[in-house]
Amino acid sequence: MSVTTQLTLSDKLPLTCSRTGTCCHAKTVRLNPWELACLAEAKKLTPKEFRDRYCDFGGIHLRFDGAPGWRQQVACSQYIPDFGCSVHLGRPLACRLYPLGRQRQGDKLYYIHQGGVFPCLDGCPEVLDLPQLSVAAYVEGQSTKRFEMAQDKYLELMQNLADEAFVLLLETGLAESGDTQTLRLWRAMGKEAPEQLAERLGHEWVDRLMIPGLKGFDDPLAFSGQHYEQLLSKIQASFGTLDKLTDFSQGSTLIMGLALHLGRGLGADPFELAEHWIKTAKEHGALD
Repeated sequence: MSVTTQLTLSDKLPLTCSRTGTCCHAKTVRLNPWELACLAEAKKLTPKEFRDRYCDFGGIHLRFDGAPGWRQQVACSQYIPDFGCSVHLGRPLACRLYPLGRQRQGDKLYYIHQGGVFPCLDGCPEVLDLPQLSVAAYVEGQSTKRFEMAQDKYLELMQNLADEAFVLLLETGLAESGDTQTLRLWRAMGKEAPEQLAERLGHEWVDRLMIPGLKGFDDPLAFSGQHYEQLLSKIQASFGTLDKLTDFSQGSTLIMGLALHLGRGLGADPFELAEHWIKTAKEHGALD
């Protein structure tokens, strides 16, 4: 049975290297919009070109459709046999931290590891010293700082979107009207497969969520800040002058769908997110 361990920066990496060769094969790599832009830059493509060629569900998943490699497992779309990652400089946080996960609990940050060994590519000599490294040294060596900043800022952006959905539900008279449809739709979206939710949102909104067309993405804080301003401006233009309860419900549902779709790209469970936000809305008077 696999055991999940929480590690702090001062902890040593787990035990010895198993050299199982799994890094670029048969994985799920989720993306936030800044990571998508970094991958596109490394590939010398526009974010839309990279998304359309190499991603699924509107850009929140990196596609794994390469030739079978290690143990006949399918490779990442960016993996080149006998070479390695073709976008190494732009690789996302999940790849930089592998096989560690990352979790925030309030103000505390933990790195998570499952199992007792540290897997790596078979025959890769630079990994032999990994078990002697601290988590802090490993993270520093993988240049994760900007990518962790981007992840945290997009988690904030996700919550900000959810807050906008709350506004349309709770501050427009919709909840007071006895509406139950909105929370039911929130729950339905939390259960939907990623392709279903992307289809529900539509190409225009998914594009706005994942490929904002911003320049100067060397600064993830500025990038995510400008991205939120873009989204908020579009939300206000689309839903700021509504006056019908049915329109408020549709707007709240769409914005919550954007938050859930982004959350999936950030590694969150959409069902758990939806249930958390439904509970919060009910505590403020909404009906389910």
